[in-house]
Amino acid sequence: MDAEVAEEMDAETTENPEENQNPEEGTEAPETSETGAISFEDTFVLNEDRSFTNLILSTSEYNKFISGEGDLHLVSEKAYEYLNDAYDFIIILSVETSQPNDLFYGRSTPVSNSIEGLGGSIYDNSASYGSNGKLKGIIYMPRSEYIRNGPFLHEIVHTWANKNFIPTTVGGHWGYAGTAGQLGGFDELVSMGGNNYQGRLNGEDGFGSFANGGNSIPYGNLELYLMGLIGPDDLEAVQVAVNPQAGSSFGQFSSDAIETYTPQDMIARNGARVPSFQNSQKEFKALMVIISKEKLEAEKIANVHSNLENFSRASTPDDSWGNTNNFWMATQGRASFSFDVLPEHIK
Repeated sequence: MDAEVAEEMDAETTENPEENQNPEEGTEAPETSETGAISFEDTFVLNEDRSFTNLILSTSEYNKFISGEGDLHLVSEKAYEYLNDAYDFIIILSVETSQPNDLFYGRSTPVSNSIEGLGGSIYDNSASYGSNGKLKGIIYMPRSEYIRNGPFLHEIVHTWANKNFIPTTVGGHWGYAGTAGQLGGFDELVSMGGNNYQGRLNGEDGFGSFANGGNSIPYGNLELYLMGLIGPDDLEAVQVAVNPQAGSSFGQFSSDAIETYTPQDMIARNGARVPSFQNSQKEFKALMVIISKEKLEAEKIANVHSNLENFSRASTPDDSWGNTNNFWMATQGRASFSFDVLPEHIK
């Protein structure tokens, strides 16, 4: 498959995150006081805490999203009608009370990439979504609870990985590799003889080839490198299985061989990361759009805001999150992720 075509494919998560594994001419601009919700339109409202917007869709448009065919352009164009091009990500969440049947848990749609050395191509499709090169990607998840449970961390890191940085048989993910990250992989490999292996993670048998249990684990070493949060001197070697075949038990597989890719091997294969760790972006901004068929209830507004505050805080989340990682924890305090809609973001 052509590299640029592959780069533009959506990355989906089908794993249950709780298991291991300017206004238009003639339109009056809204008032932008510092208190109270802002109604850009009756169907497009910025919450009082300025942490997310609520876009009310027709039943037919809403249902397209929960069947996997939602119109991302409809959402992004509405956002840019009233908000400036200030966001690295647009996050779209439905308000389903349970996971829809036969639907992915999350999908990351790449929009642009200007970083060299990730294994993929340089491209920019942001204009088609209403951005002028700022927007990196659009993430959709069918439930707002997935901010906390995942696969939110997983979908974010698809911005940088896996774009064939190392070989994989699980497209867009790490597959059978010693990566121990959000996109799968083990941290320990036990030989069982006869080219059979047991992959382990965090001291237990088993690992996911495309995910490792929602937000329950932080980003792996290779993921941190690709995100630009550590440099090549901190990059670790990675074991990769050749022609792996899943076994009958969790985390067991056979392969023709186990190859080790040193940091030097991986950088020679893909080129140096540009911008480097020293110059990479480490503060990210996202616009959160909650889509619904009617206005959100006060309880839902409070719950979404609480989860966004916990995810973006530069410290551990509150007790309601248990042992779940937020972005600060997952990046080992090396980066930030903000949902704030500031006055200067509003047209």
